[in-house]
Amino acid sequence: MPRILCVGDLMLDVMVLIDSPINYASDTPAKISTHGGGAAANTATWLSYSGNEVHFVARTGDDAAADSVIAELDSWNIRHGKLRQKGLKTGVVVVIVDESGQRTMFPDSGANSGLNSSDLPNLDGFDAAFISGYSLFNKASTSGVLQMIAQIKSAGIPLFFDPASVGTISHFGKDEAVSYLSKMDILLMNEEEALYLSNRDSCEAALVELRKQVETVVIKRGASGAIGASIDSSSVIARTDAINPVDTTGAGDAFAAGFIPSWIANKQLDVAMTAGNKLAAQCVAIIGARPSVNPQ
Repeated sequence: MPRILCVGDLMLDVMVLIDSPINYASDTPAKISTHGGGAAANTATWLSYSGNEVHFVARTGDDAAADSVIAELDSWNIRHGKLRQKGLKTGVVVVIVDESGQRTMFPDSGANSGLNSSDLPNLDGFDAAFISGYSLFNKASTSGVLQMIAQIKSAGIPLFFDPASVGTISHFGKDEAVSYLSKMDILLMNEEEALYLSNRDSCEAALVELRKQVETVVIKRGASGAIGASIDSSSVIARTDAINPVDTTGAGDAFAAGFIPSWIANKQLDVAMTAGNKLAAQCVAIIGARPSVNPQ
């Protein structure tokens, strides 16, 4: 059983599902529910759901939201150190999901801002580490997460990285974000992020450019599956079955949770991407970013 370290945000997601255009400055009927969230926390949960041993590093506030999100981690037997930060609030994301299943997010990182190497566990025995760009590209956490990356690399642990979102990267600073990519072993991103970070207009061209910095690059393409390239290999495509998504929130996080253990086991890019597609398909078929879902 792989032992995987996940580093990133732990959030409370407020899901707002609408089936009509937003009536700005007025009312729009919606279905609203709350779920555990945070990209790295979602990946940690899908990893545990799939039978892996997971240690999660994040921070929460000392509030009622923390009670909920920590209890969910514990219910999945996800190991963690001290999460609560006195006097701070737990991060919250408002997620608006439109009638097509696409989501728009409004994140407030809360207590997650300020992660540093003191939050890391003993690194002996980990098979892989996953870090979310939401932490690295949070200016209040960047220096601390870079310290974590240095320690993880020093320990010889393969480092998987998801750069988060174009909105997050552009707010942080694109050039600085790109400068950190060479610290990673495996890059997992969606098509929009790949084109943005590479300054290219196709996935094939983006792979070529990003492979100059990172040994293995994978681009998630939603209903089109995934495409990737690794050292001494041409691009590899892993297709997926068509599905009408209920909610695309967390699909990329689930993909990472399917990909990482498979890659650890066999280093076969097509097999690992297929495993990622399979778990992502499970995610988009439910409301929320986790396998544990509140009543609809």
